[in-house]
Amino acid sequence: MKAIGEVAAELGIEAHVLRHWEHVGALSVRRDGHGYRVYDDRALEQARTVLKLRRVGLSLPEVTAAMSPTKAAAQAVVKAKISALEEEVAHRRRAITFLQHAVECRHRYLDECPDCATFVREA
Repeated sequence: MKAIGEVAAELGIEAHVLRHWEHVGALSVRRDGHGYRVYDDRALEQARTVLKLRRVGLSLPEVTAAMSPTKAAAQAVVKAKISALEEEVAHRRRAITFLQHAVECRHRYLDECPDCATFVREA
Protein backbone atom coordinates (compact mmCIF):
# COMPACT_ATOMS: atom_id res chain seq x y z
CA MET A 1 0.00 0.00 0.00
CA LYS A 2 1.33 3.38 -1.01
CA ALA A 3 0.25 6.97 -0.48
CA ILE A 4 -0.40 9.34 -3.36
CA GLY A 5 2.95 11.12 -2.93
CA GLU A 6 4.87 7.85 -3.15
CA VAL A 7 3.03 6.78 -6.29
CA ALA A 8 3.48 10.19 -7.89
CA ALA A 9 7.23 10.11 -7.18
CA GLU A 10 7.53 6.56 -8.51
CA LEU A 11 5.76 7.50 -11.74
CA GLY A 12 7.56 10.84 -12.09
CA ILE A 13 4.40 12.92 -12.07
CA GLU A 14 2.73 15.33 -9.67
CA ALA A 15 0.14 14.12 -7.15
CA HIS A 16 -2.46 16.48 -8.58
CA VAL A 17 -2.24 14.54 -11.87
CA LEU A 18 -3.27 11.34 -10.07
CA ARG A 19 -6.14 13.17 -8.38
CA HIS A 20 -7.25 14.53 -11.76
CA TRP A 21 -7.13 11.08 -13.36
CA GLU A 22 -9.31 9.80 -10.55
CA HIS A 23 -11.69 12.75 -10.87
CA VAL A 24 -12.27 12.12 -14.61
CA GLY A 25 -12.71 8.38 -14.12
CA ALA A 26 -9.46 7.15 -15.68
CA LEU A 27 -8.24 5.81 -12.34
CA SER A 28 -10.01 4.28 -9.36
CA VAL A 29 -8.34 4.34 -5.97
CA ARG A 30 -9.56 3.03 -2.63
CA ARG A 31 -9.72 5.22 0.44
CA ASP A 32 -8.66 4.25 3.93
CA GLY A 33 -10.72 4.88 7.08
CA HIS A 34 -9.55 8.49 7.18
CA GLY A 35 -10.41 9.20 3.55
CA TYR A 36 -6.84 9.09 2.27
CA ARG A 37 -6.13 7.48 -1.09
CA VAL A 38 -4.46 4.10 -0.79
CA TYR A 39 -2.71 2.67 -3.83
CA ASP A 40 -2.54 -1.10 -3.81
CA ASP A 41 -0.78 -3.09 -6.57
CA ARG A 42 -3.90 -2.95 -8.79
CA ALA A 43 -4.25 0.83 -8.49
CA LEU A 44 -0.53 1.34 -9.09
CA GLU A 45 -0.66 -0.83 -12.23
CA GLN A 46 -3.74 1.06 -13.41
CA ALA A 47 -1.89 4.37 -12.89
CA ARG A 48 1.08 3.05 -14.89
CA THR A 49 -1.29 2.07 -17.69
CA VAL A 50 -2.94 5.50 -17.72
CA LEU A 51 0.49 7.14 -17.83
CA LYS A 52 1.65 4.95 -20.71
CA LEU A 53 -1.53 5.58 -22.70
CA ARG A 54 -1.15 9.33 -22.14
CA ARG A 55 2.48 9.20 -23.26
CA VAL A 56 1.56 7.44 -26.52
CA GLY A 57 -0.91 10.20 -27.29
CA LEU A 58 -4.32 9.25 -25.95
CA SER A 59 -6.42 12.00 -24.40
CA LEU A 60 -7.94 11.34 -20.99
CA PRO A 61 -11.37 10.55 -22.48
CA GLU A 62 -9.64 8.12 -24.85
CA VAL A 63 -7.71 6.58 -21.95
CA THR A 64 -10.92 6.09 -19.99
CA ALA A 65 -12.57 4.47 -23.00
CA ALA A 66 -9.49 2.34 -23.75
CA MET A 67 -9.65 0.99 -20.20
CA SER A 68 -13.27 0.02 -20.70
CA PRO A 69 -14.35 -3.28 -19.18
CA THR A 70 -15.42 -4.50 -22.62
CA LYS A 71 -12.62 -5.50 -24.95
CA ALA A 72 -14.51 -4.40 -28.07
CA ALA A 73 -14.93 -0.84 -26.75
CA ALA A 74 -11.28 -0.64 -25.72
CA GLN A 75 -10.10 -1.96 -29.07
CA ALA A 76 -12.24 0.54 -30.98
CA VAL A 77 -10.56 3.45 -29.21
CA VAL A 78 -7.08 2.05 -29.73
CA LYS A 79 -7.74 1.28 -33.41
CA ALA A 80 -8.99 4.84 -33.95
CA LYS A 81 -5.83 6.22 -32.30
CA ILE A 82 -3.63 3.98 -34.47
CA SER A 83 -5.39 5.30 -37.57
CA ALA A 84 -4.95 8.92 -36.45
CA LEU A 85 -1.26 8.36 -35.69
CA GLU A 86 -0.69 6.69 -39.07
CA GLU A 87 -2.32 9.67 -40.78
CA GLU A 88 -0.09 12.03 -38.78
CA VAL A 89 3.02 10.03 -39.74
CA ALA A 90 2.05 10.17 -43.42
CA HIS A 91 1.49 13.94 -43.15
CA ARG A 92 4.89 14.43 -41.51
CA ARG A 93 6.59 12.30 -44.17
CA ARG A 94 5.07 14.51 -46.88
CA ALA A 95 6.26 17.57 -44.95
CA ILE A 96 9.80 16.18 -44.74
CA THR A 97 9.81 15.37 -48.45
CA PHE A 98 8.70 18.92 -49.27
CA LEU A 99 11.23 20.51 -46.94
CA GLN A 100 14.07 18.33 -48.24
CA HIS A 101 13.19 19.42 -51.75
CA ALA A 102 13.04 23.06 -50.64
CA VAL A 103 16.56 22.79 -49.20
CA GLU A 104 17.91 21.23 -52.39
CA CYS A 105 15.80 23.25 -54.85
CA ARG A 106 17.82 24.97 -57.58
CA HIS A 107 15.30 27.83 -57.88
CA ARG A 108 15.94 31.04 -56.00
CA TYR A 109 12.32 31.29 -54.85
CA LEU A 110 10.15 28.28 -54.09
CA ASP A 111 7.18 29.73 -55.97
CA GLU A 112 9.27 29.61 -59.16
CA CYS A 113 9.75 25.85 -58.87
CA PRO A 114 7.23 23.56 -60.60
CA ASP A 115 8.03 20.74 -58.14
CA CYS A 116 7.36 23.01 -55.18
CA ALA A 117 4.11 24.11 -56.80
CA THR A 118 3.08 20.45 -57.01
CA PHE A 119 3.82 19.97 -53.32
CA VAL A 120 1.87 23.11 -52.46
CA ARG A 121 -1.23 21.88 -54.31
CA GLU A 122 -1.24 18.51 -52.49
CA ALA A 123 -3.55 18.19 -49.54
